[in-house]
Amino acid sequence: MVVGILTLTIPSSWNHHRRHCLRPTPPLIKCESGGVPLTKQAHRFFSSLTSTAAVDDLATANRLIKKFVASSPKSIALNALSHLLSPRNSHPHLSAIAFPLYTKISEASWYNWNPKLVADLVPLLDIQGKHDESQALISQVVSKIKFKERDLVQFYCNLIESCSKHESKQGFNDAYGYLSELVNNSSSMYVKKQGFKSMVSSLCEMGQPNEAENVVEDMIKNGVKPSLFELRFVLYGYGKMGFFEDMERMVKKMEIEGFSVDTISSNMILSSYGAYNALPKMVPWLQKMKALEIPFSIRTYNCVLNSCPMIMSFVRGSGGFPVSVSELVNVLDEAEALLVKELVESSSVLDEAMEWDDLELKLDLHGMHSGSAYLIMLQWIEEMKSRFRVEECVVPAQITVVCGTGKHSSVRGESPVKTLIKAMMVQMKSPMRIDRKNIGCFIAKGQVVRNWLIQSLD
Repeated sequence: MVVGILTLTIPSSWNHHRRHCLRPTPPLIKCESGGVPLTKQAHRFFSSLTSTAAVDDLATANRLIKKFVASSPKSIALNALSHLLSPRNSHPHLSAIAFPLYTKISEASWYNWNPKLVADLVPLLDIQGKHDESQALISQVVSKIKFKERDLVQFYCNLIESCSKHESKQGFNDAYGYLSELVNNSSSMYVKKQGFKSMVSSLCEMGQPNEAENVVEDMIKNGVKPSLFELRFVLYGYGKMGFFEDMERMVKKMEIEGFSVDTISSNMILSSYGAYNALPKMVPWLQKMKALEIPFSIRTYNCVLNSCPMIMSFVRGSGGFPVSVSELVNVLDEAEALLVKELVESSSVLDEAMEWDDLELKLDLHGMHSGSAYLIMLQWIEEMKSRFRVEECVVPAQITVVCGTGKHSSVRGESPVKTLIKAMMVQMKSPMRIDRKNIGCFIAKGQVVRNWLIQSLD
């Protein structure tokens, strides 16, 4: 790889044949770290490596790897490798076998060469001090695709993003140099846009938002108009570091560039304030969203309520909690109470989560964290009371609350939202019970729920 003169800002710190029959999808095991879910076969493979202490015995490890790859379908073998290459690998003690596993997989007759896997493997090798191996892999990829600029920029983009997610400083600095050189020397606008995009996002991932903003300036100098993507990343990069003045300056910069602040940007700002317990700053931002008619989303609720320590203590505790919005506001401190008031004054999130017709009234809590589910439930109950007061209101035949079974929880099968809703139902003496046919739902007859709510009004 020839190194040229760079004019960009450099960071100061640097198919096997298709089968005619479809295979059933292998069952997956959710990993608590949030990484790539494992198949049962891959989980057994990792267990065998651990139980035989093969991690410290190269010969035994290679024997087990060879046996696993030879006996496993393509999807199973690649699932095991992808899990080890994930930044959220729940088996970090096995990361050393990623390279020998990749090597053995690459020798399989069904393997289709994939530079993305190399990009994901390189930072692990750098972290393990295997720089010669990582450089050899990069050189191998470059030699194969060096005349295909689009493929090459995609590889470098994958490489720098993977290095930043793994926090591999040497790998990141090397990848940044490769990508900068390619972007600088290319006449392709596609190559420039993709390269700049990855440099900005990766610099922010590495905690260097100021350098990322410099790259945005370089984009403009090179005739590339920054997109909302880059500006959002820099905004959030400053926010995650707690540099609120710079974050707020980026909001103005976005508006100057012709981009309106939207729900996604607003959620980034709210999340940043919340991470540093700056609750008083969140209230005016919610008010600004209303003034600009920026809709709230489930994530808006999550960002705000996850930042409220008193509300979190209610939903995570084993004791009782307020069962109406007014009760909740009365027991909260001023900052949290103001936030709750701002949220409940807008019913858009509740409206989107609720379906109401003659046959069924359904409340879907998917995507909500515990604090959000709690507040939405309180709002939902008040909405039902309000509607059922009207004699002309048609009572749905069935009422359903969908909580899920914990498939997306940190511990598979344990749903914090379901646990919370069950506790709320018990405390309020609700007639709703877990559905025997779908344990992720609470159900009851509509008329029974109506009678219960009307009685609570008396």
